[in-house]
Amino acid sequence: MQRVAEDGDTRPNFRTLEGGFQACANLCALDEGKCLHGFVVKTGLGFNPLVQSSILSMYSRCGSVGDSYASFSEVVDKDVISWTSIISVNARFGLMKECLDIFWEMQVDGLCADGILISSMVLGFGNFMSVCEGKAFHGLIIRRNFLLDQLVHNALLSMYCKFRILSMAEKLFIRIPNHSIESWNIMVHGYCKMGQEAKAIELFRKMQQLGIEVDSNSLVSVIISCSQLGAIRIGRSLHCQIVRSYMADNTSIANSLIDMYGKVGNLTVAWRIFNKTQRDVITWNTMMSAYTCCGHFSEAIALFDQMLLGNLMPDLATLLTVVSACSLLASWEKRERIHCYIKEGGYELCQSLVTALIDMYAKCGQIEKSRELFMLIEKKDVVSWNVMISGYAMHGDAKSALQIFQQMEESKAKPNDLTFLSLLNACAHAGLVEEGKFLFSRMEHYSIKPNLKHYACMTDLLGRSGNLQEAEALVMSMPISPDGGVWGALLSSCLVHNETEMGIRIAKRAIDSDPENDGYYILISNLYSSMGWWEEAERAREMMKERDVGKKAGWSAM
Repeated sequence: MQRVAEDGDTRPNFRTLEGGFQACANLCALDEGKCLHGFVVKTGLGFNPLVQSSILSMYSRCGSVGDSYASFSEVVDKDVISWTSIISVNARFGLMKECLDIFWEMQVDGLCADGILISSMVLGFGNFMSVCEGKAFHGLIIRRNFLLDQLVHNALLSMYCKFRILSMAEKLFIRIPNHSIESWNIMVHGYCKMGQEAKAIELFRKMQQLGIEVDSNSLVSVIISCSQLGAIRIGRSLHCQIVRSYMADNTSIANSLIDMYGKVGNLTVAWRIFNKTQRDVITWNTMMSAYTCCGHFSEAIALFDQMLLGNLMPDLATLLTVVSACSLLASWEKRERIHCYIKEGGYELCQSLVTALIDMYAKCGQIEKSRELFMLIEKKDVVSWNVMISGYAMHGDAKSALQIFQQMEESKAKPNDLTFLSLLNACAHAGLVEEGKFLFSRMEHYSIKPNLKHYACMTDLLGRSGNLQEAEALVMSMPISPDGGVWGALLSSCLVHNETEMGIRIAKRAIDSDPENDGYYILISNLYSSMGWWEEAERAREMMKERDVGKKAGWSAM
């Protein structure tokens, strides 16, 4: 095209220009497309309907909404392709109201929408989570008897999967007369996204039995499903199939395999895949996350350093992972170095990153630094408040934790169950009984139902302060069955305050609720022994043997 334009004697025809605009669209070469458009205007070739349509298509595919509208207005004879181009570019950017306005305008012009136009609108509703509008448009498609070809079916299937409306997605999938390969793959991917991992694996197996080709998205979805369910045997089998089918070089598949092996603690295989694959930022992030999850914090930070040496730019996920690793590693030098890198690298201190830094400094003993960073956040979300409260609770500063909570309520931020858990934990360790009771009752104001951890904290608080009768009454009035944490808190308080008879009574109830817990038998045996009731102590030990409850081996972190 450039040579033709430079040669003054050669005049390009409409087909040549159509090919030029199509090439610009395929390469998303907007600047070159605009130059070609200028050439068309200069040479007076822009009045041809084919050229007008090509210009509109080019701007639409390059994602230029303004230029698309300008070109659309210049098209004299607007056909379905022209309307599809202008609707597609709006749908691509989530301008669904504009899409609907243009769609109705097209209906007034008496043109019938085809499958490509309808599917582009449906995909737009799905991509931008326009649930009500998407469902209403589906109803319109049915009422107006628009063409429901394979393209539209797949778009609707994808839309309902993104909306997480499982029942509708399954109905559509069943009703599709001849499933295409894409339909199967959309459904597998959809099941995984909707948290239906078992169904994703089941459908994948059915695809294999029927000999249906699986795409990379489906493979990634099934690997993630195996990882979530802990189905490592299926995951390994799938890994073998991937190697045999020469798909192991696919970066997305490799990343999901690294994640799966990392979550089950098999860092050897994860590292082997990491070394063999063509790595992107996600690959590095996944391997760092695997190291962090398995407690190999130094290796995660070393990998971050290696990533920087390779001139690869970390993203937000990288920084969050490495900050998390630093927070769990007792190294002042490393956490300061990471924080300096973030500041000097010009990274935007977004809320999630500042919150991660607050948590890091709190866990490393620098609560003042955490408070400084906390004050930098203008609009604090519940996670930011919780991390600061938890930091003070961790440091035994219950009064500061309560002050932060007071500020949180004044800011109109709504606390959640984790907020109250941190506060109750702080009160328990500081012996603030009345404050703890107030907070426990305050949960009802925010429509938060106490869970087992809240009850365990509250029982511990009352028990530590010597209010054993009140602690027992709380446990007995629980709307849910107490677990080992609740019974353990109450029994520990009985031992601390030398309430042997009460301890024996509580231990018996604990054994009835959890007969497999060896600690209860040992505790009641020790309580009997402390009172000189040797026969009862021996009977408790015998009961352990009869019920085949083994004493767990102790271990030391030294």
